[in-house]
Amino acid sequence: MKNVQVVDNAINCVYDIFAVEDADFDLLFPPGQDVAFVDEVLKRHPPQALKPVFERMWRHRVPKRDVVGLHGLLYYDMEHKKPFYPQRVDELAINPNGSKLRP
Repeated sequence: MKNVQVVDNAINCVYDIFAVEDADFDLLFPPGQDVAFVDEVLKRHPPQALKPVFERMWRHRVPKRDVVGLHGLLYYDMEHKKPFYPQRVDELAINPNGSKLRP
């Protein structure tokens, strides 16, 4: 199982974390990536392949106090975040000028 934090632009977003099976994680995140944008996920896979993945994910929220490791970030309706993650890897996030966000 892997933990995915969901971030959206709703004013009441609480950034929940969900446990997903490894196979489901692999559908959401291409190899070597740990940042995904839902519109890109939907472009990579047919809806019938993703519907059961999301149904399973929404049923397995993990309280933050119980989380041991975070394996992916899934963004909803946050196009403005895409430039910060050109490689779709959290540790490689960059500033708008291309400089690293982290040392």
